[in-house]
Amino acid sequence: MIHQIDYEAIINVEYVSMYKQSVLDNGLKVITRTMPHSHSVSIAFLIGTGSCYEKHKEKGISHFIEHMCFKGTNHRPTAMHITREIEGVGGIINASTDKESTVFWSKVASKHFPVALDVLSDLVLNSKFDIEELGKERKVIIEEINMNLDLPQQRVNMLIDELLWPNQVLGNEIAGSKESVSSITRNNLINYFTDRYVPNNTVLSVAGNIEHDQLIAKLRTAINGWTAKEVPKDYASNDTQNAPRLLMETKVCVQTHLCLAVHGFSYFHPQRFVLDLLNTVLGGGMSSRLFTEIREKRGLAYDIASYVDHRQNSGAFVVYAGVDPNNTQVTIEAILEELSKLKQEITTDELNRAKELSKGRLQLRLEDSRNVALWLGSQQLLTGQILEINEVIKIIDAITLDDLKQVANELLSNDKISMAIVGPSDNNPSIEYLKSRVI
Repeated sequence: MIHQIDYEAIINVEYVSMYKQSVLDNGLKVITRTMPHSHSVSIAFLIGTGSCYEKHKEKGISHFIEHMCFKGTNHRPTAMHITREIEGVGGIINASTDKESTVFWSKVASKHFPVALDVLSDLVLNSKFDIEELGKERKVIIEEINMNLDLPQQRVNMLIDELLWPNQVLGNEIAGSKESVSSITRNNLINYFTDRYVPNNTVLSVAGNIEHDQLIAKLRTAINGWTAKEVPKDYASNDTQNAPRLLMETKVCVQTHLCLAVHGFSYFHPQRFVLDLLNTVLGGGMSSRLFTEIREKRGLAYDIASYVDHRQNSGAFVVYAGVDPNNTQVTIEAILEELSKLKQEITTDELNRAKELSKGRLQLRLEDSRNVALWLGSQQLLTGQILEINEVIKIIDAITLDDLKQVANELLSNDKISMAIVGPSDNNPSIEYLKSRVI
């Protein structure tokens, strides 16, 4: 019988929320976490857009817009005006694009919070997409794509996504291709920006030495005129896989870089925290099974780890390694052996170590105001529900050995394995090899 964890029952305890949340008239969700002992304030605009929401001909447009928002606004005409205003008060400003979200953030000393809010809201609302800057930034992005193609560690992670989600938006590269980026026009950027960069598709998350009411008072002026618009929230994905998949790309480099992966769980799956803990046992930290066996005992790899990727409708459980080409086969064999052992036995000591490592790393990460802002904001944007750190700890503490074994046996089998390899062509496995394996 499958043990389903009742998360709602676990977190239904006497607990005072540490964050405050408001929804403004235009649909913008505003979250604050007051950290009175912090010297900083971190502000993050999280927008519900990314490569999963792009049409085929506009692949990379979300990432392109992220770049262009730093090239000038109606109030700050150049990139220098934007960066100088933040760096002139000792702050940091940056942005990132993912498959399901785009984030603009800044971290400043507490007293300079109004400056950071004004600059970030200006980027999100008033970027001008200057045609001359667009031409220059297109070249910059193409060079970024070239750089990632040259880095085998990056390239193999692109390929594993293509294998897990073939001909699906989840398998697309976030930056797009050189061809798609070359064809994107200013009108494409403006239309996409107008459709998706709207308040009801955005979360504003702020953490640090600031009060909620203080933010709301400043915010109404900063976002004046920003109006809501209906935005499609869904995209198609399909995790069906009935046979192993293999994709190899020959590249002249010193190492072979490989990823082995299976489909995982979405943000909403009742056992996603179990998979996170299973990942910690397998490849999280220097005391994990992969690090101990592949690196410490066998000396096969310097970089060996596993990670979990949760998405709104899907997910992945991935092992990565960079090895000597002559050791490709033996390393793959060793990794598959560890996956097989994971289904057979996990000790109480391993479970306890994984729990403490997971809880400790989470607590350490959330000492920083930027991480707190992103932690709260991303949960609200992607799941519509915020779990506080104490709630997550209660969930982790409730996970049992049977939970781990059940998830391992559900996900790990050779007919569900995908493997991507980038490196020299010698000593690489065949698809027949993967089909013959019993994990």
